[in-house]
Amino acid sequence: MKLLWKLLRQHISIGQFCGFLFANLFGMTIVLAGYQFYKDVLPVFTSEDTFMKADYIMVTKRIGAGNTMSGRTSTFSSKDTQELKAQPFVKKIGEFTSTNYKTDARMGINGQQILNTEMFFESVPDEFVDIDLSAWKYEEGSDNVPVILPRTYINMYNFGIARNRSLPQISEGLMGMIDFDIHVRGNGKERNFKGNVVAFSNSLSAILVPQSFMDWSNKEFAPDDDCPPTRLLIEVDNPADEGIGNYFDQNGLEMESDKLNAEKTTYFLRLMVSLVMIVGIIISILSFYILMLSIYLLVQKNTEKLQNLLLIGYPSYKVAMPYQALTLTLNAIVLLVALITVVLLRNYYMGIIHALFPNIESGTILHAVLLGLALFITVSLLNIFVIRNKINKI
Repeated sequence: MKLLWKLLRQHISIGQFCGFLFANLFGMTIVLAGYQFYKDVLPVFTSEDTFMKADYIMVTKRIGAGNTMSGRTSTFSSKDTQELKAQPFVKKIGEFTSTNYKTDARMGINGQQILNTEMFFESVPDEFVDIDLSAWKYEEGSDNVPVILPRTYINMYNFGIARNRSLPQISEGLMGMIDFDIHVRGNGKERNFKGNVVAFSNSLSAILVPQSFMDWSNKEFAPDDDCPPTRLLIEVDNPADEGIGNYFDQNGLEMESDKLNAEKTTYFLRLMVSLVMIVGIIISILSFYILMLSIYLLVQKNTEKLQNLLLIGYPSYKVAMPYQALTLTLNAIVLLVALITVVLLRNYYMGIIHALFPNIESGTILHAVLLGLALFITVSLLNIFVIRNKINKI
């Protein structure tokens, strides 16, 4: 192998191989970085709510609109609910129930008070809550109440108090650090409860409690009040179904969920990343052409030597091996440097993403590594085949 390499390495153009190296490195880096960025950013737009499934949407009546279903009231009657349930896109409906009594809530983290204000609770049937139901239970008479909080509360701490006072930020995995005290009053009665935070939600504007607690507390603290729901939770087959939007527009309804906007944003994200990756692939193909042209020229200049080697008994695969080893080495260098570059770029933009979305998962660099290895194997096998075929033609 060493003697063959010494004999065949003459006429090697360093400039041509350097051109391939940098062109392929540029193309490979664009492809891997684009794909890794897409995988890292995608959860920002597609992460499901911690309590709501992907095919749930929240519905309200448009305020000030001439609703055809029940005049101008913002509440849903049983007739409204039955009309919605009869629509072909609806699988099942759950009603939001609100508290009919006064509630004060105080929330603190690490001894730092975040809010202390009058608040109201909401509940939905347990079948609509997409968490472990064993943690979503309330036993009558207990002072501990499971709650799901709006994520805005934790963001208030992370981006306000924690940053200004150099305190550690908190993620969903550290929910036990949250102190949540509840004071309710009504019907001449008062009582204190301890909120046990089990999840956060992007969709809620109020605190969600189990339906069992809502039924008991309304009966205990506001037995004479009966308030129809102002929001419905609907399970649908496809949140992007055009028929849903058309029906809601005709009946003065609005979706509180931003699933449609998220799907549009995800589509444009895929489109942009695809365009960037196509540019990278084109550059890589051109660099592959440069490499093959360089190998062809090198083989052409060494044609006489190669013929002599084949005539004296060297098998074609051994004669082709130095050129194949050269291309494999160049491809391996490109892959290694490209992955190092992607890691550096990823460390930079993930710092920005985590600053904006502290609760997003860090993910892994494995996506870029697997894609890089797939490209390396594909291109290397193609190089080996082309070089072997060229040698066989001599």
